[in-house]
Amino acid sequence: MPRQSRRDFLKHSATGVGAALAATALPALDKAVAADKSVPWKYSMCNETFEDWPQGRIFRFLAECGYQAVEIAPFTINTDVTEIPARQRTRLRKQAEQAGIEICGLHWLLSKTEGLHLTSPDADVRKRTTEYLGELARFCAELGGTKMIFGSPKQRNLLPGVSYEQGTQHAVEVLRGAMPVLEKTGVVLGLEPLGPKETNFIVNSADAVALAKLVDSPHCKMMLDCKAMVQEPTPIPELIRKHAAWMVHFHANDPNLRGPGMGDLDFLPIFKALQDVKFSGWVSVEVFDYTPGPERLARESFEYMKKIEGKLVG
Repeated sequence: MPRQSRRDFLKHSATGVGAALAATALPALDKAVAADKSVPWKYSMCNETFEDWPQGRIFRFLAECGYQAVEIAPFTINTDVTEIPARQRTRLRKQAEQAGIEICGLHWLLSKTEGLHLTSPDADVRKRTTEYLGELARFCAELGGTKMIFGSPKQRNLLPGVSYEQGTQHAVEVLRGAMPVLEKTGVVLGLEPLGPKETNFIVNSADAVALAKLVDSPHCKMMLDCKAMVQEPTPIPELIRKHAAWMVHFHANDPNLRGPGMGDLDFLPIFKALQDVKFSGWVSVEVFDYTPGPERLARESFEYMKKIEGKLVG
């Protein structure tokens, strides 16, 4: 028996008034579906941009700008996450809730830590790194976050004498060891490809996907960062479409290290690709040049992204 289309099913199953209603309602439904161009993602910004601002002030300001979340670099709270007491964790989450904003997750996971390294040939270092990732996952979950972004180029660089294959084996060991805690806390790790100017391990999106496949857990995926993707020969929109199934987070920035719209990178085709693949995660502003000041960086980045969004949904 040939497979029926939605129109055929409605045509042959409805009778009398039902058939008439179906005939008139169906075009309207199709039109509504076709007109739905809304974007499924939400906007966040990384907190280290604000340097010495109190966290509560950061939360309030970002909410006023229109952001729906903040992304936390743990070192801005304490360089050792195990030293962050329960009362401080509770206060951070409450401050975010009072500001009407979420804490979507963590990034710069190993920045400013001591004795931790993803690809170290030292088994004790790898063990400590695994345990620390678990502690980060607990911290992330207690703040209400669900994503941990593994950038930390210095803490993943291949050390002298360590081949890429050996480094990969070490990284898989560390990450697999952390997966049970991430699974228990509901946190997903996003491996962040960074260009060869920043690291010698996971220098492109294909490397990140390959490593995630070896870890083999639904809690180990990949994220993409604009300033890093421009270093790949494949255009950013194509990378998004190619790796959509693995992408759980997105960093929006310009190659000039400022926010989106503050340089030459055109975000219209980038956001169009995110829309096409129905990316439903966080688009998070991450900047490295703070010269314009945090207020301008936050406001102009958000206004530009909403302008691009308007072109997609208008």
